[in-house]
Amino acid sequence: MYYHFSEGRNGKFAREVLQDWKGLLVCDDYSGYKASFKQGVIEVGCMAHARRKFVELHESGKSTIAIQAIELMGQLYAIEKEIQPLAPEERQIIRQQKSKPIMDLLLKWLQVHREKVPKGGATEKAIHYSLKRWDALSRYLGDGRLPIDNNWVENQIRPWALGRKNWLFAGSLRSGQRAANIMSLIQSAKNNGLDPYAYLKDVLERLPTHKASQIDQLLPHNWQPSNR
Repeated sequence: MYYHFSEGRNGKFAREVLQDWKGLLVCDDYSGYKASFKQGVIEVGCMAHARRKFVELHESGKSTIAIQAIELMGQLYAIEKEIQPLAPEERQIIRQQKSKPIMDLLLKWLQVHREKVPKGGATEKAIHYSLKRWDALSRYLGDGRLPIDNNWVENQIRPWALGRKNWLFAGSLRSGQRAANIMSLIQSAKNNGLDPYAYLKDVLERLPTHKASQIDQLLPHNWQPSNR
């Protein structure tokens, strides 16, 4: 897991991280990625963000039809739960067989109701959000490696986002960068099934005498506790 600290949300900061990388980027509608899409990065949409628009409408009682979109998306998620243990090739086949027909129904539903709901209303905005990103939202159907949403990444960010509200200040730009590096190590340790405290304690004790050429041995995915 890698966290990057920047002093704002401008798209130039996203480019600093991605640089010349080209590939499939699972993301929300953050405008900072737009320049990257023009340079060859392929957008993969997040179904959870599209679904959330309709959930908010339904829970607030502002739409009587939002539940229909939620139910169709729920069927897509049920399929994802079913195929999660399978190999990417198998997931892709089942998505084409089961998920694509549901996506076709959802697209038709969005197109039909776009013409029926009040212009400029909350329901139209939710529908427009999905239609505008339809190619990106559908991209997971053709590649079994891709997730239906970026919830996993958001869950990796949530602890630090919640903490940030209490911490208030990093102190300086350099301190923010250091904090991001430390958070990267802690979260990577957790993702590799390690106790972050035990991992960091061991690494800090070994660093003074550890060979710089073998520093990779101390990364969370390679680390083995010292024999002491």
